[in-house]
Amino acid sequence: MKIFDKYETKDVKVEDLGLQRVINLNEKLILKSHGRHTGKFGKLKVNIVERLINLVGVPGHRGKKHKLQTAWASGKYSKNAKIVLDALSRIEEKTKQNPVQVLVKAVENSAPRDEVTTIEYGGAKYPQAIDTSPLRRLNLALRNLVHGAQDKSFRKKANISEALAKEILLAAEGNAESFAFQKRRDSEKQADGAR
Repeated sequence: MKIFDKYETKDVKVEDLGLQRVINLNEKLILKSHGRHTGKFGKLKVNIVERLINLVGVPGHRGKKHKLQTAWASGKYSKNAKIVLDALSRIEEKTKQNPVQVLVKAVENSAPRDEVTTIEYGGAKYPQAIDTSPLRRLNLALRNLVHGAQDKSFRKKANISEALAKEILLAAEGNAESFAFQKRRDSEKQADGAR
């Protein structure tokens, strides 16, 4: 069985040992869980492509700002799925590889290993570097890929599917032009400074 009857995931390899357990590559014809997977670790049961589809619709807040409203961002699953499938087909045309493998590589390259949190000790606040859990690494990587695609398409000539394909390709290459890869480097630099 293939994802949307197009992409196989049997040959897709997750090289990052920390992410192997949290990246779900189960094959289903249609990736639509209807919100069944709730609970503490429900996201582990949702395929990575479906998680990307869900994030395209509502990518979440950026810092203290509220959600950005755009013409293409709606609650319609079919519209969000079309955006992601167009992006995956563009990736396949450019690279001649399985686009799910390219997506997994992009997630591995843009998932931060360290973050900074604030510790309060004796009335003073100190930045403290901490390791990021694998599930949070995956969440941040997917969110930053969608935010990078938003930035590349908002009030620009490129539409969202072109921008998403470009962002995934740049992140898979480890290119500094990728928003998600840049966010990972910034997070790890901050953590190194707080050690």
